[in-house]
Amino acid sequence: MMRTGLRAAVFTGLVVCLFVLSWVMMPAANAMTQIQLKDLSYSACPEELSEGIVAPGSLQKANCYLVRGTAVNTSGKPVLNADVFGRIYDANNNPAMMNRTRLGSIDEVPPGESPFELRISVAANQPEPLKLEQFKASGFTGRVRR
Repeated sequence: MMRTGLRAAVFTGLVVCLFVLSWVMMPAANAMTQIQLKDLSYSACPEELSEGIVAPGSLQKANCYLVRGTAVNTSGKPVLNADVFGRIYDANNNPAMMNRTRLGSIDEVPPGESPFELRISVAANQPEPLKLEQFKASGFTGRVRR
């Protein structure tokens, strides 16, 4: 009878040790890191980038633009695959990217301030100047499987 109790205690102890070791050895989860985007501007794409471009989700003609700015990463670590979000309006305050706030991504944002560039297409019938609002980015400080 004593042996059965001892075996159960040893077995329970081993299970607890394995659980604790697996928890301790598990890599830390990478939390989403916020990136501030500032000094935003846009310009028409060079000819080679805009040839044959159409508006997202349709076959109507579109204009190609490069949105440029500065990404500010205060995490102290490189951020990978940072998704860029923002709102773009035309001169009449109509959304240029209907039902779409994710505009693209930045492959890597090093610590500190760094320039970024993002290509967008806007329907050709939407008048300029474009208004770039609520731009931000977020990503992970470690590799993420895609």
